[in-house]
Amino acid sequence: MSDYDLVILGSGSTAFAAAIRAADLGFTAVMTEDRTLGGTCVNRGCLPSKNLIAAAQAWHDAGRPRYPGLPITRGALDFGGLIRQKNKVVEAMRAKKYASVLSDRITVLEGHAELVDAGTVRVDGRSVRGRQVLIATGARPQTPAIQGLDSVPYLTSDLLTVGEGLELQELPASLAILGGGYIACELGQMFARFGTKVTIFERSDRLLSAFEPEIGYALRGVFEREGIDARTESLVVEVRPRGSRVAVVTSTGDEVIADRLLVATGRQPNTDGIGLELGGVETDEQGFVAVDDELRTSVGGVWAAGDVRGGQMATPVGAHDGVIAADNALTGRHKRPDYTAIPRAVFTDPPVATVGLSDAEVADQGIACTCQVVPMELVPRAAATYRTEGLIKMIAERDTGKIVGVHMLGLDAHEVIHEAAMAMRFGATVDDVIDQVHIYPTMAEALKIAALAFRKDVTKLSCCAE
Repeated sequence: MSDYDLVILGSGSTAFAAAIRAADLGFTAVMTEDRTLGGTCVNRGCLPSKNLIAAAQAWHDAGRPRYPGLPITRGALDFGGLIRQKNKVVEAMRAKKYASVLSDRITVLEGHAELVDAGTVRVDGRSVRGRQVLIATGARPQTPAIQGLDSVPYLTSDLLTVGEGLELQELPASLAILGGGYIACELGQMFARFGTKVTIFERSDRLLSAFEPEIGYALRGVFEREGIDARTESLVVEVRPRGSRVAVVTSTGDEVIADRLLVATGRQPNTDGIGLELGGVETDEQGFVAVDDELRTSVGGVWAAGDVRGGQMATPVGAHDGVIAADNALTGRHKRPDYTAIPRAVFTDPPVATVGLSDAEVADQGIACTCQVVPMELVPRAAATYRTEGLIKMIAERDTGKIVGVHMLGLDAHEVIHEAAMAMRFGATVDDVIDQVHIYPTMAEALKIAALAFRKDVTKLSCCAE
């Protein structure tokens, strides 16, 4: 039996953030891992996907130069070479940002972990005790209940995994994707740009149904112009083998045959098989760990943070929560995570970025608000670089002008959104954004133009948005 101040189930970004905070406070922490050190983000999620998405954009731009006068400059695609370089990036990052962090105060036990009681965790037969326990086991791709899915081979977002035998090694000629969320959109565009014929099946009326409607509709237009067959209001009821290929059948009887099938219909928590029922830890109907506003579970001394508790699934959110959970668990503080101004992004091209409330959330909360939607063609930087796809939507309180939400599809949206998040964090109004001088021409000017739209006709602005 080994004793630690904090025992953490998992070794992803949430777990590491908590372990590092524990060590900074002078405590000891041990993480457990039954797959690969570092969890989802570095091994099979954010890092490998964004590496290949950026490569796909470079390949796409080389074959379709936006500027008249530039020649097509690409030769043959070496997909295997792309996979090998991606693996090197992942392995290097795992070594630098995860393995190198381990110390005499932060250790890892390899093996499957199960909670025995409020202070005891068993890892492949070895028991460890913690003064406090943190559940940070993350989430995994969800398997939908679709007839025939168990009879055909299919890919999930784990297709980018390094060293676990799940990685896709060859570029498929055609790919059918179930789902129209952020994973489906990111990977669908990536494969299409490498040359795969991509068909996306989404049951709702738009892509990215969790985002503002204007975003999903506009992104579908971008995809269709790139040759992606994005089928919204398309319910898949069955998949069937067709020799070495897969047939996807919808409720209307349509059938699409593809070389490979990618299932991207959401994520489910890694809470099964880790002893939560033995420890008395409550979960919701989907299996996510239930916590209070200080990340405390139903059992004293047991906490949960990151994707395993649901909510906004994102690496920085999990890391932020991990720090708070460690602080509360080890020092008796009563910190509460605040998600009011946490930005999110989808790494399509152009990217999607959002922060704050949506139109629907504003209505649900009974807030009297008004909004403005500005097309990217009115942003000088977008026009100057032939990147006028997309829009920016700003939502503000009607009486005070306080900004409560910003949603953007456009060039560099994932960078611009940080200014909006900071503005919201400090309670800025549309007039505050208008008064802020922005560099010309930049995509950040989109925020100023959206704010100006509350006060004037932005089709009549001078070059510097005045």
